[in-house]
Parts: sequence; C-alpha cells; structure tokens
Amino acid sequence: MTELNELLGAVSGVVWGPVTLVLLLGTGVYLMLGLGFLPLRRIGTGFALAFGRRKPGDTAVAGEISPFQALATALSATIGTGNIAGVATAIALGGPGAVFWMWITALFGMATKFSEAVLAVKYRETDLSGAHVGGPMYYIRNGLGAKWAWLGLLFALFGMLAGFGIGNTVQANSISTAMEHSFGVPLWVSGLVMVVLVFVVVIGGVRRIGAVAEKLVPAMAVFYIGGAALVILLGIDRVPAAFATIIDGAFNGTAAAGGFAGATVMAAIRFGVARGIFSNEAGLGSAPIAHAAARTNDPVRQGLIAMLGTFIDTIIVCTMTALVIVMSGLWTEGTSGAPLSSAAFEAGLPGFGGWIVTIGLVLFAFTTILGWSYYGERCAQFLFGPKVILPYRLAWVAALFAGAVADLGLVWTIADILNALMAVPNLIALLALSGTVFATVKAWKAGRS
Repeated sequence: MTELNELLGAVSGVVWGPVTLVLLLGTGVYLMLGLGFLPLRRIGTGFALAFGRRKPGDTAVAGEISPFQALATALSATIGTGNIAGVATAIALGGPGAVFWMWITALFGMATKFSEAVLAVKYRETDLSGAHVGGPMYYIRNGLGAKWAWLGLLFALFGMLAGFGIGNTVQANSISTAMEHSFGVPLWVSGLVMVVLVFVVVIGGVRRIGAVAEKLVPAMAVFYIGGAALVILLGIDRVPAAFATIIDGAFNGTAAAGGFAGATVMAAIRFGVARGIFSNEAGLGSAPIAHAAARTNDPVRQGLIAMLGTFIDTIIVCTMTALVIVMSGLWTEGTSGAPLSSAAFEAGLPGFGGWIVTIGLVLFAFTTILGWSYYGERCAQFLFGPKVILPYRLAWVAALFAGAVADLGLVWTIADILNALMAVPNLIALLALSGTVFATVKAWKAGRS
C-alpha cells in the first residue's frame, strides 16, 4: 500500500506539474489576448446579464434552466473546499505571495471559462428526452469532427470517474469529519443525512439542482463572505499591510518566520497557480456542462455570465479567506489547510469564528456534491446513453455514505490525477476551436453595432 501511495503521488506530481500548469495558464493568456481582453472589459455586462431581470420571452428559449441557474449550478460545484483549505495550503506552502498568482490565474481564467461556455452553447445537442446537453465532449465531437471523437470519449471517461472522487466521496468525507470534529456527530449519521438530502435533489435532474443552487449558493456565499468581511472590518488597520505582504511575497519570495519554512518566488507562483486552478476549475471543462443547459440562444451572453464563476470564486471568495489568514499572522506558525483558516477566523472572531469555517466548509462541500453529480451524469450519458442516468444517480448517492465513513487517502490522490487528466482534452479543444470563439464574438459585436 505504501508503494502504491508513493507511485500515485509521483503520478499526481507529474500530471499537476509545470507542463499542465503552464498549459492551463497559457491557454487563458492566449484566449484573453485573442478576445481583446473582452472578459475583463465586460465584467459589468456579465453581472447585469446574470442578475438583471429576465425578458418576457426568455422562458420560451431552448434550454432546461435559466442562465442564472446555470451559473449557480456551476458555482455550486466550483465554490468548495479549495476556497477554504486550498487558499490556506497555498499560503502555507508558497507564502502570502501565492495569493497574487491566484488572482492572475483567475483573471486569465475568466477568458478560459468564457470560451468554454461559448463553445458549450454553440455545439450542444438535444437528447432523446428533449433535454439540452453539452460540454467539452460535445464541442470536441461536433466542433473538431468525428476523427476527434476519441478525445471527447476520454474527457467523458475522466470526468465520470473524477466525479466520484473530487465531487462525491472526498466532499462527503470533508463534511462528516468536520461535523464529527466540531459538533460530535458520528460519521455514519452525517453519511445518512447526506444520502437523503442529495437523493431528494439529484433525482429531479438539472432543473431541481438548478432550483436549489440558485437559492443555496447565494445564501452560503453571503454567510461566508459576511463572516470574513466582519473579521476584516474589525482589523481594518491591518488590511494595507496584508496587501503589501501579498504583493511583496509575489515578487520577492517570503522569508522563513516562526514555523513557516520560507518560500521562493517560484514556490509562490507554483502553489498560487495550482491552487487557483483547483479552486476555480477554469480549463478543467466542468462548468461548461452546466452552462450548456441554460435557456439561451446566445453563446456570447452565456459566456459573459459563465466567466463570473471564476471572478466570484477566486477574486472575491478566495481573497476574503486569504486576507483573514494573512492579517492573523498565523500562517507563520506551520499550520496548513482548513485548520489554518479556522484558526485565523477564530482569532478574528473569538468564540464563533471557527464555526463560520466549519459551517462554510459543510455548505461548500454539499453544493459541490450537487453540481458534480450533474457533471458526472452528463459524462456517463455521453458514454452509455440516457439509460445510464437513473443507475448513475443511485450509485452517486450510495457512494456518499462510503465516502463519509471511509479513509480516503488513495481516493484523494486518484481524484487529483483524474481531475488533471480532464483538463488535457478540454484544453486541446479550446486551442483548436479558439478561432470559432473569436469569430462568434466578432459576429456578436457586429450584431450589436
């Protein structure tokens, strides 16, 4: 078992190594330049489209869920443990400077997420039940042609399997261990509760997932961001120094202090980029599966809404976590992951700060389970047809209990590997179809002039 752990750890190090990270970040840079920085210039438009009032005829447009529900579904899967534990790990290993590189990754990742959604809507299909389905596997097959169908099959296979890891069992384990540690709830009790709650939602398909996500995601975001904002406001005098520490660490590295071993600029870049991508999932190809179900006939409009997922996840939520940690000074004591985030919140709000992290972690992980259930289901449907949907949903729910009570050391590593492997077919398709994205945007601009 030790040898297997070491082997998988080595494989994970390779698939999440410099080549993959450069490809992920480089694709975002290339798309941003090709789009003329449209995602950054149109952030306001994106928010107006996502949160503005729907036009009377919008409900008649093809699709299963509203554009906002599609964003909420994607955010439900995106905002997760990476926003709490991932940020803390990036700071613990790369120093506060890693936060700056998370920002850079997110800003260029907006172009990636925009392009994914444009292609997802443009190349989506209608299945036998009349539902609109799409995502990387579909824009690979329909955009690149039959000779590239094998690449779409690989994405679907990796996505289906990765879902049971990163989107199911490891999330269930995070919830059950957090509930046991903070409130003394037995692991099996948390497992059973999750089985019931998730079953009630996922059995209704994407429409029920979207309906739950559009209410739960904003509520949990306000709860967590509100708690972080309170900590920051109470220590507002330390905010300028925190930003200065982040910027300085990004370009000069961070010296050893206390239990912190020190970090070079390369370490800040490496862990900032890696954790930024892990958190916002730009380039992994997961979010476009949700956006393909949106009620819209305009790929660019949905792309503008989709890119907000990366902005909200990293620029807003991750930044709030990072400021609380850096302001606390506890990142120098050698702690990492969720315990570091919890300690930082507790230091800012003695008595209940740690509860904010625990409750936030549980809510974030729960919504991730809902979002990824749809991603995995669509990947399975692409491979085996509609008949697999019900068995897949039942298997998804059953896996939650196993995840809640089991030791998932190996599962974490395997899921990490599969997550990285998802990105490769998607990035190839994004680069190959970038001309289509640019042309679609050009036509959209011409139609508005």
